[in-house]
Amino acid sequence: MALQNIGASNRDDAFYRYKMPRMMTKIEGRGNGIKTNVVNMVEIAKALGRPAAYTTKYFGCELGAQSKFDEKTGTSLVNGSHDTSKLAGLLENFIKKYVQCYGCGNPETEILITKTQMLQLKCAACGFISDVDMRDKLTSFILKNPPEQKKSSKDKKSMRRAEKERLKEGEAADEEMRKLKKEAASKKKAATTGTSKDKVSKKKDHSPPRSQSDENEQADSEEDDDDVQWQTDTSREAAEKRMKEQLSAATADMVMLSTIEEKKPAVQVKKVPEAVHENGNSKIPENAHEKLVNEIKELLSSGSSPTQLKTALASNSATPLEKMDALFSALFGGAGKGFAKEVIKKKKYLVALMMMHEEAGSPQQMVLLNGIESFCTKASAEAAKEVALVIKGLYDEDLLEEDVIVEWYNKGIKSSPVLKNVTPFIEWLQNAESESEEE
Repeated sequence: MALQNIGASNRDDAFYRYKMPRMMTKIEGRGNGIKTNVVNMVEIAKALGRPAAYTTKYFGCELGAQSKFDEKTGTSLVNGSHDTSKLAGLLENFIKKYVQCYGCGNPETEILITKTQMLQLKCAACGFISDVDMRDKLTSFILKNPPEQKKSSKDKKSMRRAEKERLKEGEAADEEMRKLKKEAASKKKAATTGTSKDKVSKKKDHSPPRSQSDENEQADSEEDDDDVQWQTDTSREAAEKRMKEQLSAATADMVMLSTIEEKKPAVQVKKVPEAVHENGNSKIPENAHEKLVNEIKELLSSGSSPTQLKTALASNSATPLEKMDALFSALFGGAGKGFAKEVIKKKKYLVALMMMHEEAGSPQQMVLLNGIESFCTKASAEAAKEVALVIKGLYDEDLLEEDVIVEWYNKGIKSSPVLKNVTPFIEWLQNAESESEEE
């Protein structure tokens, strides 16, 4: 089934993550009973996160025709013969009014009904709450048929954690079973070894007795050995003789040459003075951060994969935060509007660097959050405004956990512009957590 981006403004974005099926219609009946059937209305409504009855009712309100959606069969019918392009245009208007956030344009919203019977759209990405125009005819239908409350992402996260803990417990049980099998095998081997030693000792007991004369000869030989003093000649001539006996002639010459060179006095290297400009001032060394950024840019321009980038930066002496800061500058330097989309697009490089931090024993998620904060502090105002979208996107991709995000936020300075932009997302996280605890 062909897919298209949600929202006409995102039609040409090849990397837009929110997609829906293209509309398919079918004309049924004749004369006064002619109707237009939207064949894939259920799939479209599921992609938009809205009930199919809403979109079907919206078509009827805008066209001034009767419309009906059958919950059992999933059939969406609108009286009259209507072109697919016309219905697709009406669907775009529905998306602008009832799906997309009025602040950031993200379609990840949910419909809220206030105590005063007003409709609002709450964005899960930026936290913005949009007021819906109540003069539209569809609003009365929504008030009579309110949408079901979605399960919070907190519940999904808790299910993932439970699955991870179950896998860890299974691995621990397997490890314990392997240890028990290993101990049983070692005990069996020890018992077998003890039996073989007993057999050998029995064989020694059955050996023929030695004569008295043999024992006297052995005692005399041991006394003679005690009178002899063994000593190794450590002189240079003796060492060279032994060396030549053990090695070939060519190898011995190489060894002797190395010993002669060791005796030569070390040559003192004179320190070369720094390069001097024409005006007499000393040359200023390149900044360490800029040098690391240029090194990463060269690797990226040469087509290096995330794994190759990780291997190249492993030997660098910079701290994990300095590496992450340099990677953000190299990947997103000069970024403005659309910074969040670029981060999700190039997340593989961030994951590779996080894996290197994990091997080095550093808190990988905290390093990533500090890198985002450092970059957004120095970046343009448009990029800094999207810091909440960046963290939300990485959170959805399971690269960041809510506990680490809240801990990072609490440690920061609340008056900084970066943390001010993140505040709505943090409040959304905490509200989702409190709602899941109440349930």
